[in-house]
Amino acid sequence: MSDPQFAVTPGYGEMLKERLHYHQAVRIGDRVEISGQGGWSDEDFPNFPASLEDEIVKAFDNVERALATVGATWRDVVAVDSFHVPDAPDEIGAEPTRVMSEQYRKRMGDRAPIWTQIGVAALGAPGMRVEIRATAHVSA
Repeated sequence: MSDPQFAVTPGYGEMLKERLHYHQAVRIGDRVEISGQGGWSDEDFPNFPASLEDEIVKAFDNVERALATVGATWRDVVAVDSFHVPDAPDEIGAEPTRVMSEQYRKRMGDRAPIWTQIGVAALGAPGMRVEIRATAHVSA
């Protein structure tokens, strides 16, 4: 069995490791796991875009950055868990579902991951409305 290769995303990942003591990604052999990624940027951390669509797109960008630290891409992703602060008490909402689906098609082409969409009351930072966690399989 391969030893875990942990990595942090340059910028916010380094700060989060120092402050909260966790890594953004780990690779063990051909399996990659990343921690949940929000729609933040290095320049504005921990602030989030006003537009929910922009926040989701930025979270997809941050997933891409975390995957890259251990040699993976969106095209290697096999499973996604997305956490959403819902639009209404009984549903996550049409906008987050639409934007997530559009981003999968844009970044993964014909490959479609398994996906669990989870509504939550709150996420790890004030104002955060989405967090995306992914698992990837990288051919050796």
